[in-house]
Amino acid sequence: MKQQSATRGASCVVVGALWVQALAPFAAPQAHAHGGSALGSAGAPTLHVGTLTLHRCETAAPWCAVLERALDPTGAVAGTIPIYFEYYPHTAPGPAAGTLVATEGGPGFPATASRDDYLALYAPLRPHYDVIIMDNRGTGRSSALDCRELQTAPTLTESNIGGCGRALGPAAALYSTALATDDLAAILDALAIGRIGLYGDSYGSYFAQVFALRHREKVRALVLDGAYPLDGPDYGWYPHYAPAMRDKFNRACAADPACKALPGSSLDHIAPALARLRTAPFSADVRYGDGRTLHLAANATALAIVMFGGSPAFATVREVDAAARALEGGDSLPLLRLMAETLASVDSRDPTHAPGKFSAGLAAAVFCHDAPQIFAMQLPVARRIAARDQLMARRQAEAPSTYGPFTIDEYRAMPLDYAFIDECVEWPPPPQSPPSPLVFPAAAYPDVPVLVVSGELDNMTSVADGQAAAERFPHARHVVITNSFHVNALPGARSECAAVLVRRFMESLATGDAGCAAQVPPVRLVPRFARSAHELAPARATAGNQAGDDALRLVSAALLTVEDVIARALENGAGPGVGLRGGAFAASAAGGGYRLTLREIRWTEDLAVSGRIDSPGRSGVVRAQLELRSPGGRGTLELEWPEGVGGARATARGSWRGRPVMAEAPAP
Repeated sequence: MKQQSATRGASCVVVGALWVQALAPFAAPQAHAHGGSALGSAGAPTLHVGTLTLHRCETAAPWCAVLERALDPTGAVAGTIPIYFEYYPHTAPGPAAGTLVATEGGPGFPATASRDDYLALYAPLRPHYDVIIMDNRGTGRSSALDCRELQTAPTLTESNIGGCGRALGPAAALYSTALATDDLAAILDALAIGRIGLYGDSYGSYFAQVFALRHREKVRALVLDGAYPLDGPDYGWYPHYAPAMRDKFNRACAADPACKALPGSSLDHIAPALARLRTAPFSADVRYGDGRTLHLAANATALAIVMFGGSPAFATVREVDAAARALEGGDSLPLLRLMAETLASVDSRDPTHAPGKFSAGLAAAVFCHDAPQIFAMQLPVARRIAARDQLMARRQAEAPSTYGPFTIDEYRAMPLDYAFIDECVEWPPPPQSPPSPLVFPAAAYPDVPVLVVSGELDNMTSVADGQAAAERFPHARHVVITNSFHVNALPGARSECAAVLVRRFMESLATGDAGCAAQVPPVRLVPRFARSAHELAPARATAGNQAGDDALRLVSAALLTVEDVIARALENGAGPGVGLRGGAFAASAAGGGYRLTLREIRWTEDLAVSGRIDSPGRSGVVRAQLELRSPGGRGTLELEWPEGVGGARATARGSWRGRPVMAEAPAP
């Protein structure tokens, strides 16, 4: 592999060279008597497809190869870049019905790292469809960009982002979405593949739109999951971001009986906590996740990160309203935990600083080259900073509520790659004659079948963004999945609905009945956080119950304890975790959900819960066998409730201090 000199310096390098050198002999194009896909002989070391020879992979993929591409198609910057891809032939006898491609969000993540998700999406189609997954240039095994300071710095700053661009030099503009889509087109040509069904999630939807504009003759069907348009009025300010964030919390509250019963909207419930964080910010050491401790500043910006970041998505929507009310009541721990969880999860960089897992340099290069900005990137940096400051002063004077309920300054203090507007102010100006525009000036959006999928509660790529993207295409359908978040067709979504629609669309070019999109049940919100079980409403006694209200309040506390642990497992996956106020749990994957073992978990201060939970995932029945301990005694409980069902009720049976407990309550 050849490298141009700018990528060999100490500040910013390309990684993966040794792997590519080992692969190159297998990936050299060879003449081939027939085009299209081939199943290959069992155990054969190579597979000939089009003009390429694919080889057995070191990864979970059956076949993979590298296509050497010019780093700069104009030749102004010398060198080549290896583009890695994986090829999954159809499994049924006979010719393939077509080829499906999936492309990753980010930017900065390699698509092949999400192969399990994409293969799960395409699983019912794979008997008759080939699948290709490509790592975009500068990610994963396609020479991941490593701007070392940016990859390892405690936080992203305007200076270290700009430093990455300066270290890349003339190559800074050579990692654009446009060139990445050209790489995919070249792979399809080399494999003798015609038109494809292309699925893109999040930033992958941006890539997919650019691909369709640049290579329309290669598109049979396009799916944009968590989509946003390439540009639009005022888009440098991200005009839909704050309205969608506010809408997310207000809609979730309006759909939850307990929250809806409170006066005002969810934003009204949160407002006193925001005011308190503004007037009396404080620092705290917060235990979260697997037991780690994070020192953080609890202030208005920390709350903004929680509410805008959408990470952890489910727990944030489920808990922010109640956590804000708890802060007003003197209980800061629920909100502090959300702050710690969000701050830890919004940093996309791998803890080992491996650019092959996420390249911060590539993410910056794409964002600063392709995304709309409030300032002209062609300006020299000093003039650009001055222009930014002038625009910001005008915005604060004319539209101070742009990111309400937060001030513009509170919003700008969020991580740069979540606030967006200041991220590229020090990135070097692009060349006067860029290698290729994002789209060709006269390009019209192609008349190909397009499916756009949005989550109703997604503020990262909002319903308004999805609608704007859909409106660019003459033949697009926009489906909104109710009560759902960011990216909905992949495993981990709240419903199977989007995946079903995507498969149907890829196969028939129509979604058919999309009624399932309106059937996803609301997120069940935490009614309130409590330090003591006595603060909770008692569960409703049913036939055979001999326990009093104190025991029935413990039932309510136990239910909320169990769902709190499940929410952490949904966000963090298998492994250890800690309770809100003490105790520990261990989660192991079980089918589509988790088996959880609890040891003295405390959601309230006065109730320790131990035992086992079997959580099925998005549908099925949650079952828990628990031992309870409080200063007032000991007992056992068996809890059950259905998941994926609106208005679900939980049942409880067991004993407390020797008396039978039989009760029901809203599912937590």
